[in-house]
Amino acid sequence: MARNVLITGAARGIGAETARVFAAGGWQVGVHFHRSEQRAAALVEELRENGCAAGMLQADLSDPLQASDLVRQAEEMMGALDALVCNAGAGRFGLLTDCTDAQWRETMAVNLDGVFFPLRQAARSMVCRKQGAIVTVSSMWGVTGASCEAAYSAAKAGVIGLTRAAAKELGPSGIRVNCVAPGVIDTEMNSHLSPADLQALKEEMPMGRIGAPEEVAQVIYFLCTERASYLTGQVLQPNGGILI
Repeated sequence: MARNVLITGAARGIGAETARVFAAGGWQVGVHFHRSEQRAAALVEELRENGCAAGMLQADLSDPLQASDLVRQAEEMMGALDALVCNAGAGRFGLLTDCTDAQWRETMAVNLDGVFFPLRQAARSMVCRKQGAIVTVSSMWGVTGASCEAAYSAAKAGVIGLTRAAAKELGPSGIRVNCVAPGVIDTEMNSHLSPADLQALKEEMPMGRIGAPEEVAQVIYFLCTERASYLTGQVLQPNGGILI
């Protein structure tokens, strides 16, 4: 019997590659998007053409009602969730002193509230069934902090704290909660980096290259499978060795 996963922020980047990896593993996939409807639709069509039962769901995850409805709609569409991947997020680059109140709140809403609200709703169902896997997506900047990305770093650090707390609370109910904190990955979120910036980052990495979205997706998938059955509360960092 196919297992079911809901992936937030699945229309592009790491989320889209994660959807492809789950589909290849025989899972039913709920593809969440907020604004990227055309990309989400194209991805769902691609997954269906490859034999995956996939569906598209829209929600603003910074809204607790929409986030809760998203999980309920995914359960109605596919059945009980075996896994939730909280991948949705957005970068915020600029000086700390230039960050407005509105920008701070928006960054927290997208990157931290947008993880907490769907996680909370999914956990309610998983607790009743005494099983499930949840993976949150943070960032290397949530581990170490980044100059000119104070709000983003703070939000992603909050995701790590939330993950660890949820793992302790939900573990007795048979639910595993882990986090993936990628390094510099070849996605649109890093498109603001100049070739010189990218080269400087590559030179800092023991592996000497930028990561691919699929490499992160494989780590996320692993954490949702029985191969990771004794892992919870962990932060795995596919980052090419830039942080050791």
